[in-house]
Amino acid sequence: MVPDVSTGSYTRGLIVYLFGPGRRDEHTDPHIVAAWDMAGAPDPGHDPEATYTQLAKRLDHHVDLRTRELGGKKPPQHVWHCPVRTAPGDRYLTDAEWAEVARRIVHATGIAPEGDEKACRWIAVRHADDHIHIMATTVRADGRRPRTHRDGQRAQAECRKIEAELGLRRLKSGDLTAPRTPTGAERAKAERQGQAVTARQWLREQAYAVAAAVCIEADYFTVLQSLGIKVKTRIGPETGEVIGYSLAAPGDTNAAGEPVWYGGSKLAPDLSINRLRERLATQDVADRPEHVADPNTPWWRVESALNTASTTLSSDDDATAQGHLDAFGDALHNMARATSGPHRHELVAAARAFNRARRSTIRSDHQAAAALRQAAKELAYASSEPGVLAVALLFAVLHLARAAAKWHEQRGHEQQAAAAEEAFRHLQAGYQHAAKPVLAGLARRAPRAATAKRFEQDLRAVLPDHADRVLADPAWAALTTALARAETAGHNPRHLLAKVGARRELDSAERPAEVLTWRITAQSSRRAQAARRRSRVRGTSSVPAVPQCPATSVPMRPEERGRHR
Repeated sequence: MVPDVSTGSYTRGLIVYLFGPGRRDEHTDPHIVAAWDMAGAPDPGHDPEATYTQLAKRLDHHVDLRTRELGGKKPPQHVWHCPVRTAPGDRYLTDAEWAEVARRIVHATGIAPEGDEKACRWIAVRHADDHIHIMATTVRADGRRPRTHRDGQRAQAECRKIEAELGLRRLKSGDLTAPRTPTGAERAKAERQGQAVTARQWLREQAYAVAAAVCIEADYFTVLQSLGIKVKTRIGPETGEVIGYSLAAPGDTNAAGEPVWYGGSKLAPDLSINRLRERLATQDVADRPEHVADPNTPWWRVESALNTASTTLSSDDDATAQGHLDAFGDALHNMARATSGPHRHELVAAARAFNRARRSTIRSDHQAAAALRQAAKELAYASSEPGVLAVALLFAVLHLARAAAKWHEQRGHEQQAAAAEEAFRHLQAGYQHAAKPVLAGLARRAPRAATAKRFEQDLRAVLPDHADRVLADPAWAALTTALARAETAGHNPRHLLAKVGARRELDSAERPAEVLTWRITAQSSRRAQAARRRSRVRGTSSVPAVPQCPATSVPMRPEERGRHR
C-alpha cells in the first residue's frame, strides 16, 4: 500500500479532478467513502439530482469552510492531498475497509487525530478498486494549523501496519533516500509518447551511467550534452562556480514548447552537484599521465578491488562499506558498457537495479573506496573484453551483490536489500548465460590424465575437506585447465590452490570447482599482467598507475543514442 502526500492551494480544482472523468476517462465511479462528517459532506458521486458544478461548489464550501473563517486569508499550501494505492495483485477492499484506511491515515499524519473535535475537515474519494484519494484543508476549527511534520513518513509507517492487518502485500519501508517517483502526469505523458519509462527515470539512468565513467565534473556535463540531453547550470553570484544543475530529456517539452527541467537532486539524492563532487576526482588527479598497460589491465584491477570491497562488508566500518557499495554501482555500469556479449542486457538491468542499493542513511566514505572507483572508470574505456577473465569478474560481482543484499538487510535497509537482490538475480542470469560456453571451452582443453591426477593430489593435500566435492563438480575438468595455465605462467599449483581456497569459505558453494576456477583465472591473469608490466618498464622510471580520462564523450553504442534503449 503506497501513500503519496502532497500539498496545494486550490481546493475547488482538486475537487473537480476527484469527481471528474479523469485525464483519460479512468474515473468510472468516483464517490466518497469517508469524511470528517459524512452527514455534512455532500457526495457529488451519489447525487444524480444536482448538476456536477453545483455539487462541486457545495462540497468546496463545506471542506474549505475553516479557511473562509480566517477572513479570506488562506494560508499557503493549505490543501493536503494523499492518494493511497494497493499493490498489484492485492485483494479487493470494500468501501468500509477503505474508509478505515482513510481514518487511520488522517489520524497518523496529524490531519484529524481520533477524538479531536477541532481537527481539519477531510474527505476520502474512491476512484477505482485499487486506490482512494484523501483531501483535506489544513486549517483546524480553532484556526491553528495541524502538526503534519514528516507526514509522508508517518503515512508510510501506518500503511505498513495496515498491510499486515488486512493481509495485503508487505512493501519495503523506506528511509527517505529513495529518488522521487514519477508523477501520474509524467507516466501519462510517457504512455502517450509510446515510451517505456518517463523522462525523469530515463534522465536518472543516463546521469548515473555518465557519472560512473567520467573523471571530472566538466566531462560529466559535456558527455550528457553529447547524448542530446540539455544541461542548465546554476552559478553562484559570489563564487562564480556551479552550485546546481538541471537536465532536460531530448524532445521533452511542456505545453509552451519549453524543455521540462529536472534538478540533479530531484533525479536522485546522490546526483546533486555536491554529492557528485565527492565522487569525482580533481582536475589535477585526472590529468596525471596514464601508464602503459595491457588491455586486460582494467579487468583484473576491478577484480582485485572487488575483493577488498567484499572484505569491507564484513567489517564494522559502515561508512567504508557504504562507500564501496557506491563505487560498486559505478563498476556495474562500466562493466555493462564494456561487455559485448548477449548477456549484456542483464548487466545493464543489474546496474539500474543497484542504483537504489548504493545509498542509504549511512554517509559514504568515498576516499576509502577510491581504488575500486578508479578501477571502474578504467573499465569504462577498456578497448576489449577478455573472455575468460570477463566471466571471472562477472562471478565476482555476482557474489558481491549478494553480500551487499545481506549487509543492507542486517542494517534494516529494506528497500536497498531488495534492490541488491534484484541486481543479484540479473547478474546470476547473465553469469549463467556467459559462463556455460566458457567452462565448456576450458573443459575441452583439459590437460592429459597424468597432469589431472597430479592436480588431484595437490587438491587433496591442501583442501582435504573440500576435495571430494570439488572432484565431483562437473567443472573439475575446467579447473584442471585453469591450473595448467597458471602453472605455465609460473605459479605453483599447490600454493595457488591453498591461497584461493583460503580467500573465502567453500562450504556454502554449490559448485566449488567452478568457484576455484574463476578465482584461479583472476589470480593468474593478475600475476601474469604484473610480470608483463614490469618487463615493459624495466630501465625506466615508474609512473603512477592512475588513468587519464578522455575529455570526449563516453563511447556509446549506436542503439544507445536514442531516448530509450
